[in-house]
Amino acid sequence: MAVKVMIADDHSMIREGLKQLLELEGDFEVIAEACDGVDCLEKLKTVVPDILLLDINMPNMNGLEVLQKMKDMKMKVKVLVLTVHNEVEYLLKAVDIGVNGYLLKDSESAELKKAILAVVNGEDYIQPSLIPVLNSKMLDRDSDSSKIESLTRRELEVLKMLSYGTYNKEIAEHLNISERTVKNHVSNIFKKIGVTDRTQAAVFAIRNNLITIYEIYYKLTKLFDVSLQFFT
Repeated sequence: MAVKVMIADDHSMIREGLKQLLELEGDFEVIAEACDGVDCLEKLKTVVPDILLLDINMPNMNGLEVLQKMKDMKMKVKVLVLTVHNEVEYLLKAVDIGVNGYLLKDSESAELKKAILAVVNGEDYIQPSLIPVLNSKMLDRDSDSSKIESLTRRELEVLKMLSYGTYNKEIAEHLNISERTVKNHVSNIFKKIGVTDRTQAAVFAIRNNLITIYEIYYKLTKLFDVSLQFFT
């Protein structure tokens, strides 16, 4: 029996090319196509493919957002992300959400079919060229996790506040502690997370989702009384 495939990509030529490629030998059947993320979710209400080939860059709702929505809705459809993005950040995000496979669009047709069959059969499939950097990033993430766990609750509070650009005096007033105590906390934080200044500490906090860029903008705009519209 042919593997039932759905393709979600905003380029009609890519959808048509994939359809012709996959159906050439009769092992795959494209049962549905979607031109963007919203269309994809709508189609999934009425069709049940064995696998969804999902692009990342799409209008209205991108592929990672679709993937998250599918997870939230507890859809059981297996997903193979098929994208031009070889940046590990996209791969990490997809893996975090729970993607079954991740393949670059410049892959050979034989590798695409191999990836589809692997995912359909319950295996994970990652673009081979991306595996080394993925493993490296996962190790870095594990290292960051241990650093975060070494911080006390008070140190986490101080880290977040200094990442917003808050001065020691303001941190002390907000936490009702002495400025000297704040300095000690900052020194301990730098040692524990392996940084030497506040900028590096802020990058660490953002990278590990302790704070967001938006939160920093919000704090700055409140400080300088500037409208957020200039930052969005």
